[in-house]
Amino acid sequence: MSERRGPGYGEPNWEMIGRWFELAPEQDTPFWAVNLMKYRERADYGTEGDQGRTGREADDAYTPFGPLAEIGAMIAFAGDVVDQRGSDPTWDRIGIVRYPHRAGFFAMQQRDDFKEQHVHKEAGLAATIVLSCLPVEGAPLTPTPAGGTVVLRVRRFAGDAPDPSIHESRPEGVTPLSRFAVEGVIVGDARTWDEVRFDHVADGADTEALLDLTGAEEGFAMVVAPTVAYDRLAESVLTAAEAPKREA
Repeated sequence: MSERRGPGYGEPNWEMIGRWFELAPEQDTPFWAVNLMKYRERADYGTEGDQGRTGREADDAYTPFGPLAEIGAMIAFAGDVVDQRGSDPTWDRIGIVRYPHRAGFFAMQQRDDFKEQHVHKEAGLAATIVLSCLPVEGAPLTPTPAGGTVVLRVRRFAGDAPDPSIHESRPEGVTPLSRFAVEGVIVGDARTWDEVRFDHVADGADTEALLDLTGAEEGFAMVVAPTVAYDRLAESVLTAAEAPKREA
């Protein structure tokens, strides 16, 4: 049997992917792929391709707008990391896609137009972690207010993760935007994660309080500058029931 090979920027979680293939249509519902991206300084196309591109420019060429639209996926969020605390690596960009179901995610990987664009992702990314996430039921869900700062925290806790029904107290000037439980790592390294949380910090409020990862076993705490056209996290959760259903 030939060995399964993954992309150069991370190791696929074959165990979870295998479980996905076993899901019945009624179990295969929307999920959010949270992409943490670190770019090469210069894109690496091997012996072919545009050697003059930066890693970021190569990833821009990759973004599969067409294939995503064809399977009914939605770009829910994109933004650049402007400050980070916690673990390595230091990420450059965040992207979140709401997929209608896992079958759609697999179908996209097989599309010729996606495969043609994927070479740019391979060339541009030094490393990535892609998390399969689900919204925490009952958690605050708010569109991003104007001004201020967006803080994203990805955390793993020692022992059991906190009960998702319990919501943290928050400093003055902080508005919770969304909270996701991590189903598992789709592509990454050996590390696991428990939750992804977005908060908005008003101008003049204390951002440092949210960047403090005390209480987590490991984590990333990032200040993110959202791309306005793709700052649609709340909308993506509120409209998830309208996503295309998997065919039986």
